Amino acid sequence: MITDAHAADGEVIWQPEPEGSAETGVGRFAAFLDRQGIDVGTGYNELWQWSVDEPEQFWELFARFAGIEFGGTEGPVCTAEPMPHTRWFPGRTLNFARHLLQGHEGNALIVLSEDGTREVITWDTLRREVASLAEHLRSRGVGQGDRVVAILPNVTEAVIGLLASASIGAIWSICAPEFGPGAIVSRFAQLGPKVVIAAPGYMLGGKDRDRRGELGEIFAQLPTLEHVIWVKRHTSVPSIPTPVPAIDWAQAVVEPAELAFADVEFSHPLWVLFSSGTTGVPKGIVHGHGGALLEEMKMLLIHSDLRPGDRYLNVASTSWVLWNSLISALAVGATAVLVDGNPTFPSLDRVWQIAAAEYVTVLGVGAGFVHSCAKSGLVPKNDHNLGALKSLQVTGSPLSADGYRWVYGNVGDIWLSSMSGGTDIASIFVGGSPTLPVHVGYIQAPALGVRVESWDDAGNPTRGKGELVVTKAMPSMPLSFWGDDGSRYHESYFAMYPGVWRHGDYIEFTHQGILIHGRSDSTLNRNGLRLGSADIYTVVEALPEVTEALVVGAELGTDYYMPLFVHLAEGANAEVAQESITRSIRENLSVRYLPDEIIFMPGIPHTRTGKKLEVPIKRLLQGAQLETVADLGSVDDPALLAEYARFALERQTVSP
Repeated sequence: MITDAHAADGEVIWQPEPEGSAETGVGRFAAFLDRQGIDVGTGYNELWQWSVDEPEQFWELFARFAGIEFGGTEGPVCTAEPMPHTRWFPGRTLNFARHLLQGHEGNALIVLSEDGTREVITWDTLRREVASLAEHLRSRGVGQGDRVVAILPNVTEAVIGLLASASIGAIWSICAPEFGPGAIVSRFAQLGPKVVIAAPGYMLGGKDRDRRGELGEIFAQLPTLEHVIWVKRHTSVPSIPTPVPAIDWAQAVVEPAELAFADVEFSHPLWVLFSSGTTGVPKGIVHGHGGALLEEMKMLLIHSDLRPGDRYLNVASTSWVLWNSLISALAVGATAVLVDGNPTFPSLDRVWQIAAAEYVTVLGVGAGFVHSCAKSGLVPKNDHNLGALKSLQVTGSPLSADGYRWVYGNVGDIWLSSMSGGTDIASIFVGGSPTLPVHVGYIQAPALGVRVESWDDAGNPTRGKGELVVTKAMPSMPLSFWGDDGSRYHESYFAMYPGVWRHGDYIEFTHQGILIHGRSDSTLNRNGLRLGSADIYTVVEALPEVTEALVVGAELGTDYYMPLFVHLAEGANAEVAQESITRSIRENLSVRYLPDEIIFMPGIPHTRTGKKLEVPIKRLLQGAQLETVADLGSVDDPALLAEYARFALERQTVSP
């Protein structure tokens, strides 16, 4: 219940109804533990403490609670090796798709398009098409460990492609269709896929986007490609000739087949998610069947309080890990609501229209969406019947205190669960519990089974602002980066604190709850979409007008500022260069990569070993002093860095 929609920062704005706690996922899990003779105390905090003190017991019992059945040989829950070498449930077998598809009846998917088309997919239909596609893939020689990739929007065929691939033990990966050919090839060429499932066009913003030219480029750069499956029913754009045999989707699923699941080892690769760093090709993050299933189920059953029959809408493109979570809702027996195209077209209010019309129970959005709704003056509770909505999940970036107040003043008496996690773990580190109060501006609690802490630069735990670290292994930590010998994986998470996962966020623990202060590294995170600066450099620095470029993303209160600094080639015209840069990013990546501002500078600063000074410049933009952001003795051109400091100071002076 709402306590005060005008509460000040840190004050309680919502309290759970005590009589409903036993029916929540938290309450049911605690009761399940009690029946096993395990006393974990009376509240969520005690439950969390037990889960991190006894991780093997926690994960074994949670799997049983979630109905996850293992085959294979029983043994230890995890091996004794420290991160990143810990392996979970060695010798046990399962299949991710089996747990999403079996044992449920009714409607599995509701699929909505920009043009108002509504499609309902029953569980029986979903199982039938998954079985048929899986048999078609097997007939094309796809087996365990082979790669099936897709270039698709948020449509039924993407769900079926994932589940069919998983059912036979193949490895799945997907890119949203608005990604440029360079961005897609830099991802999929690493994987060496046998099959591509692709749409020749897609709807976005009321327009049918023709992607035939881009797909031709992509296919030509995938030498391992053996087969293409066209998905054409969502677009008027026809398919094109391909260098390998191709078939329309309807033909691929026309033959009835028996639904079968390959029992694979717990850590058998399930999918590859891509999260670009600041250098090199995008990182292909490999998750296993078991780890992904356990963590998704925990996030949905416990931290989303999702129940059988609920309707779950998470506003996410297929390239965002939250799409994987949306599809994982099938494992709970919930109905996943898919929105194809731009969910805010023709207006922000469309998300609330859909939530009301489809009786959505749990709605997931980005913090940026909430802030935009607040700025636009929307009052969804007055315009729509949101009586079915029990929870709003917010992620992607920190939600401001004003965002909390807007939700309770304008959406209704619901549980607001702000959470923070990552593509890296396909789950959350910190999030919500429906049995805890909500404090304005604060995340409620650490997630079960996650020993998350705040550490200072010296590796000492602190209650204040510090690096977000995880000191005990989680089942969904990556098995590896695709094609990596382990060095890039180690550098990404374990170089700062050996044996301890450092995520790259700043976190702070207080008695009111948890604060996430944004990225501590140079990964771009705009409205929850993590963008690789390496992708931007590839297309921008290829232009003849550009000598070098540097992009940063800086959290400035509730705003996110993503400037692109450019060192022009000698004799280049700035106006022409600006047009070329914008066009190249649009055509080769997507509009999501367009910077907020292009600033021409006399050079790009580096360390003496040649690394661009992205983090120091980000900190300058956030108000830090020059002498605190870098050791000027390690900078190749201290005077140039001082120029950036002057720019940052001038921008702060003129900004409102």
